Amino acid sequence: MQDLQYIAIETGENPTAAVIWLHGLGASGHDFEPVVPELGLPEDAAVRFIFPHAPNLPVTINGGMSMPAWYDIKAMDIDRVVDTEQLRASADAVARLVEREKEKGVPADRIIIAGFSQGGAVAYELGLSYPERLGGILALSTYFATAKTVQCSEANADVPISVYHGTFDPMVPESLGVRSVETLKEMGYDPSYQTFPMEHSVCLEEIQDIGRFIRRHLL
Repeated sequence: MQDLQYIAIETGENPTAAVIWLHGLGASGHDFEPVVPELGLPEDAAVRFIFPHAPNLPVTINGGMSMPAWYDIKAMDIDRVVDTEQLRASADAVARLVEREKEKGVPADRIIIAGFSQGGAVAYELGLSYPERLGGILALSTYFATAKTVQCSEANADVPISVYHGTFDPMVPESLGVRSVETLKEMGYDPSYQTFPMEHSVCLEEIQDIGRFIRRHLL
């Protein structure tokens, strides 16, 4: 996969921390740009937010039509039949963004990987397998697509993980969020889990809690 195009927003000069935030199927990096001012970060916080754009891929469940996607979804049953090779390729492409931040002077342990829906599945894969300790994983309205194949790194054995889900989500049922948390716990992780009365989206209360997560682990 080619290097990803992305939007960068800096909350201060010479950022010392970064959040790489992955959008969902059919969206773009612009989707989550508006959340930055709502996070409630301190005025003196210097964080670089990276919002990558997924490449255009044919998506089986949409009749093979090409659209921004981190990987192909072949069936929408409860277990989500996905193209895991494409998912891992996307994780590798995002890992190159992590490397780019490190080259700019931001240590890996001050980089959070966040993802919504499809982007969350990539965040799980990258965040748990990355060979250096990361700052955290934020999983929004998503599922753990590579739970059976991910090669977990010892460096991130205790990485902070916060999982969020809408109780009325018709696209990614909350049961998949619950299953992700249960699987993570079985693997030895200690994720937090919060739900909100919403569909397949985000809400202000969730964004504010994400802001607290960022302050706690990066600032």
